[in-house]
Amino acid sequence: MAKLNVKPLADRVLVEPAPAENKTAGGIIIPDTAKEKPMRGKIVAVGNGKPDEPMTVKVGDTVLYGKYAGTELNVEGKEYLIMRESDIYAII
Repeated sequence: MAKLNVKPLADRVLVEPAPAENKTAGGIIIPDTAKEKPMRGKIVAVGNGKPDEPMTVKVGDTVLYGKYAGTELNVEGKEYLIMRESDIYAII
């Protein structure tokens, strides 16, 4: 992976969303208009945390987050989400 020129501040993280599913478990192909926004991704950059709250996630962690969490960001033609660590539900 290429080095990103984005460094999140404080308790924010930069997440690369997982690709949306193309097929259902039964094998039905999902069209682009019906695909759900993925709610998991891989952390590619983390901030330094707050003085009283150190960061608990690290680069490379796969995380679950809310459906509407974060702000979409396009960096060098690739889609990312930037969000607060508190928007993350779990590390998987």
